[in-house]
Amino acid sequence: MQTKPNILVFMTDQQRGDSVSDTRILMPNTRKLMAEGLAFTESYCPAPHCCPSRATFFTGQYPTQHGVWNNVCVQNTLSRRLNPETELFSHHLKKQGYQSFFAGKWHVCYDTGPEDHGFEELYVTCNKESKNDPSNKAMSPDWEMYKRISSAAHKRKNGEILRPGYPDYVHYGVTENPFNDEDVVNSALDKLKTLRQADDPWMMYIGTLGPHDPYFVPQAFLDLYQDVEVELTDIHHDSMDKQPAYNRKVRRLFDQLSIEEKKQAIKHYWAFCTYEDHLIGRVIDELKQHDKFDNTLILLTSDHGDYNGEHGLWCKGLPAYKGAYHIPTIVHWPVGIKQPGRTLSDLISLADIAPTFLDILNCTMSQPIVGKSLLPYFNNENIPPTHSYLHTQTNGNEIYGIQRTVFNKEWKLVFNTFDNDELYDLTKDPDELINLIDDPDSIPIIKTLYQELWRFAEKTNDSIINPYILVGLAKFGPGIL
Repeated sequence: MQTKPNILVFMTDQQRGDSVSDTRILMPNTRKLMAEGLAFTESYCPAPHCCPSRATFFTGQYPTQHGVWNNVCVQNTLSRRLNPETELFSHHLKKQGYQSFFAGKWHVCYDTGPEDHGFEELYVTCNKESKNDPSNKAMSPDWEMYKRISSAAHKRKNGEILRPGYPDYVHYGVTENPFNDEDVVNSALDKLKTLRQADDPWMMYIGTLGPHDPYFVPQAFLDLYQDVEVELTDIHHDSMDKQPAYNRKVRRLFDQLSIEEKKQAIKHYWAFCTYEDHLIGRVIDELKQHDKFDNTLILLTSDHGDYNGEHGLWCKGLPAYKGAYHIPTIVHWPVGIKQPGRTLSDLISLADIAPTFLDILNCTMSQPIVGKSLLPYFNNENIPPTHSYLHTQTNGNEIYGIQRTVFNKEWKLVFNTFDNDELYDLTKDPDELINLIDDPDSIPIIKTLYQELWRFAEKTNDSIINPYILVGLAKFGPGIL
């Protein structure tokens, strides 16, 4: 008799953590899973880009450990692959007798793909170089493309952001199969139908590309928001006067959008989330046809978030605001979760997923990891919070800038080596509008947060400790430990 759970992971791309709790966004399938499972409302990724966060998901490690710092397929990438000794949780699942299947977005490593890590590949996107995946384009500058760009001025179209000398960019619109997500899900459903009475445990990973920008969605889902009002609040009008100049430079691009266009962009993003929920519903409908549905662990999560108009920004990147890092994490497992329907506000990390899966199987990673098992939450044990502080690590993506953050529920410190630091009192200022870094009364908390930052840097073998006068720019250096 099978006792090991089947595992179904549905990972969207660039989905905000608050999307699943915002009742203006129609997500009936996701919310039903929340009502019958566990919802972690304070879940965060380690980096604001696809590849480093996905590498963390599979390894339980942070970028300083697994070696993936930025998106591996961009032209001037700093890192293309996982460190050679890095293991993924899928390696252990294979040893435990699991059949593992992979559909959708890989985007972890440039010279290995899912098949090199224990998965049978279905419809895979952003795969390794040798697969000649069209989504792995642009490893060298496309000067011919630029030569074809017209220098003639044209009137800005609805939702368009004009950048002279760059290709057209339209921020939102309509399409019937965005990013081929339907094809990804169909490939997974075809395989799942063959597993309805499977004797051996299986793991299925489904990685869609929505609701990633640009927000192009099927018309039917956009129509659901035709009469919905969008209100822009103070967080959308943040001037960012005392925050890094880079943040303001990026915001100026989006200042081209009118208020109405910004509201339309938000509606398109919401509609994209609803479309992804529709795809999730199709998968759940199939799983309910399985003999072992009650012993199937379903995880819904995302690789990172999206600013979605907050602070005048969209997409994701170096501005270290919550929207780029806050992600949904929902677990549904009828026989494995005690007192389902709970909503948990403890801080958790995307790095916690790999050790959780392995803890369920009574095994562990052999490599040093940051992540911690969430199994005690499944068992409804009375435990202290898994993490007192969470951390982020990024060196940027094509536009590079070394940045580290440390935060808890009260305070957040952003160490920007390329500009001034940031400090936010999250209790009084949850929208991160007021930078207190130059407030003399804040010195004690700044020092405390830097101590936590450097402790984590030592634990994860971070190399940002060079004392040279032009690079040792933290307000408090590692010596304060």
